[in-house]
Amino acid sequence: MNTLSASDMEAIASRHPHLLTTSLWQRFRFAIIGGATVLYIIFCWWFFSIGAVLGSANWGIAGTYLADWISYEERPDISIHKDGTMQIEFSRYDPIGPNPNPDWITARRETLTRTIEIPASAAPQTKSTSSFSFVAPSNAGDQSAESTKASTETRKEEVVTHAVVDMNATDRIELAPPTITVARGDERLEVSIGSDGVTALSPLPEWATQRAPGAKVMLAFGFSGWAEIRDDAVLVHKRYLGWEGFFFDISSPFFGKSFGEVFTLIRSGERINANQSNLSLAVDNFLYNPSWQHLDVWTKLLQTIVMAFVGTLFAMVVAFPLSFIAARNITRNKPVNQLVKRFFDFQRSVDMFIWALFFTRAFGPGPLAGISAIFFTDTGTLGKLYSEALENIDDKQREGVKSVGASPIAVQRFGVLPQVLPVFASQALYFWESNTRSATIIGAVGAGGIGLKLWEAMRTNADWENVAYMVVLILIVVFVFDAISNALRTRLMGNRRRS
Repeated sequence: MNTLSASDMEAIASRHPHLLTTSLWQRFRFAIIGGATVLYIIFCWWFFSIGAVLGSANWGIAGTYLADWISYEERPDISIHKDGTMQIEFSRYDPIGPNPNPDWITARRETLTRTIEIPASAAPQTKSTSSFSFVAPSNAGDQSAESTKASTETRKEEVVTHAVVDMNATDRIELAPPTITVARGDERLEVSIGSDGVTALSPLPEWATQRAPGAKVMLAFGFSGWAEIRDDAVLVHKRYLGWEGFFFDISSPFFGKSFGEVFTLIRSGERINANQSNLSLAVDNFLYNPSWQHLDVWTKLLQTIVMAFVGTLFAMVVAFPLSFIAARNITRNKPVNQLVKRFFDFQRSVDMFIWALFFTRAFGPGPLAGISAIFFTDTGTLGKLYSEALENIDDKQREGVKSVGASPIAVQRFGVLPQVLPVFASQALYFWESNTRSATIIGAVGAGGIGLKLWEAMRTNADWENVAYMVVLILIVVFVFDAISNALRTRLMGNRRRS
């Protein structure tokens, strides 16, 4: 191999200087790209105030919401009367079950004689046919006036005079109105309640918040739960890990029983309901569980699946013929091509969520609005993808079919479809999988399905375990459909490569 001498290199450099010199971009491109990236990150950090957001974020609330997804709460309300006595009440549907008497609440009960004031009752108004005398009023009128006066009644009642709520092994709330003492670990907080509202007798620790003087005090106990102190009550939310009542609600005769006990009752136990077998009763209690509403949730999930499938199917059916008109190498009419392509752009330029709002207003809430939104959006997207696939086919196969005198339809059938059909099917399967997720989102705006059910549960800001349940079901469906779609696409594209 001949090598160039120094004089030869100088001659070449003099004639072609650009070959031996590098540009500024070539020398500093990595530094320029890195610097631009750093400047962009700094700009985004400043423009979106990321530092301020992270600094002011309440990470404790985020942890509480996350804990609500995997737990349930028992929620006693301890009302405080003006005389300092208390009453402990659980809501009707509290997961603690009927006749609650938890061991984490210690209450001192006393029977007191109390005088209850009965408010005045309105005098009955009756029609009378007898004459009225202005001179001599009747005795009935005097008795009616006396009946409207207020009266008092003496009763014996069992009340709570002192209570201790154990949130966990180290945290507790002691109620001795008008003073409430809260202990969390080694820290203590004393609060006074009365006509002036709620007053902290010492500086509030980090786990206690009060928005304004006299307002309620919020207490955070981590995963154990939280409580709020009002001037007339203490509301306790004690948290437990798990989903209580997931299979049977507190109103079910199977509530609180182990799986072994339920199985024994179903297999050989005496009938609980004379008109229904224990198996049928257990299935009925599970499906119509008022707390978890399994049957309704599954029905809404099926609506979402059907909504995604039907919307994608209609979009594929309509986009298929339109893509042949939009493809320039199939339909050689530029105005027609552009008209169909602009129609595709119009359909896909507006997000599916916006179309869902539009069709919900047009058709009313329900799956029809969701199907229409998916169909309308995906027709434009699939039409564009199909037309581009058609424009990139190998014309040799089509020319070969045309050379034997085949009709135009036969040319498309045997010269075009074998090339693009696997691509069309693969793209349709991908959109079907993607729309299964999208149908959940558009359902939240009234398009039906489990999305609407999910939004209703989130709006309560209390049933986060139900939200987690529906999210888990959605994830399972998405995983299954993703696996099916990937398997079918791999099979289709594999057949195409082998052909």
